[in-house]
Amino acid sequence: MRKFLVVLDDSRECLNAMRFAAMRASHTGGGVAILSVIPPDEFNHWIGVGEVMREEARERIHAHFEVFAKWMRDRQGIDPELVIREGEAVAEIMAQVKEDPEIGVLVLGAGTDKKGPGPLVSQMTRSAGSLPIPITIVPGDLTKEKLEAIT
Repeated sequence: MRKFLVVLDDSRECLNAMRFAAMRASHTGGGVAILSVIPPDEFNHWIGVGEVMREEARERIHAHFEVFAKWMRDRQGIDPELVIREGEAVAEIMAQVKEDPEIGVLVLGAGTDKKGPGPLVSQMTRSAGSLPIPITIVPGDLTKEKLEAIT
């Protein structure tokens, strides 16, 4: 089965990337893998405090994931999987793509402000030539209706 890999973060554009991945997976008989990357600098504290912060970050990710997962199950019939990695976002995305041979497309949401599409899209497009799969960049301002029409 081909899976769409989408990155879960706190950006607004993440929502459209999630929607696109779920709709495409539903229409093509694929699956969705949701990757959340915890940056390493969040835990540069004493060992005990770092562990508590790491666990709190994982709890926030699981809560955020469940919102998207419920929508995907209820609306698209897709049961997504959650992958949590720790490290730098681009390196961890690349590693996940290489480790999971079922991932067929990386889906990223592009920001809508004047600063550009966002740091993750900018970094990943620079690395696109070394990825073994295509990247789909979903504009953050697409309506639900437009997403449905193109998926």
